[in-house]
Amino acid sequence: MKKIAVATDNNNASGHFGHCQGFTIYETDKKEVLKRSFTPNPGHRPGFLPRYLKEMDVDVIISGNMGASAQDLFNENGIQVIVGAEGDIDDLVMKYLRGELASTNSFCQH
Repeated sequence: MKKIAVATDNNNASGHFGHCQGFTIYETDKKEVLKRSFTPNPGHRPGFLPRYLKEMDVDVIISGNMGASAQDLFNENGIQVIVGAEGDIDDLVMKYLRGELASTNSFCQH
């Protein structure tokens, strides 16, 4: 099983990871979604969210944008980072599962 977290604002990928409304967590069997849940954002503090999501056993984070240090911290925690995502979160997860969603590797400058 693989857990995918999507930084979420109103069922769309958030443009700013740290300030999203929350994280939609998808439990998948690598081909389909088995379970979907929403966790409100516990607050943006440097270095906190990568550890928080790792404790939830997240394997992948999908977001519209994210700072370089956050991306580094996710990588250090063994979590794959996909940035540059836009649109409906369910569609993005299905694209990821089909191998059609790639990271732009861009960094937020905020």
